[in-house]
Amino acid sequence: MRQISAEARDLADRAREGRLRQREIEGGTFTVSNLGMFDVANFQAIINPPESAILAVGATVGRPVVAGGEMAVRQIMRATLSCDHRACSGADGARLLRTIKGYLQAPSLLLA
Repeated sequence: MRQISAEARDLADRAREGRLRQREIEGGTFTVSNLGMFDVANFQAIINPPESAILAVGATVGRPVVAGGEMAVRQIMRATLSCDHRACSGADGARLLRTIKGYLQAPSLLLA
């Protein structure tokens, strides 16, 4: 996880500076698109061919929820997955979203 995090940080920094090479931005299989930093709560991302899926991640927003039988405000983040059904099924995509949700709700599971 640390190596992936460091590589992602490097790519993001170089993308902001306009220093990415073409070969670094093409030929992938999956994209994570984050508009949360622009205060966009929810959006639909379009798959970049030849990729098989793209995850759209929005901003966290305080929302009223029922927790333990009481109303409470919780930070809610929406994520939307678009899948190319020629490459993966919607059921596979749903399982991926369930796994991502589990790790976001209990990040300590990443250490197991």
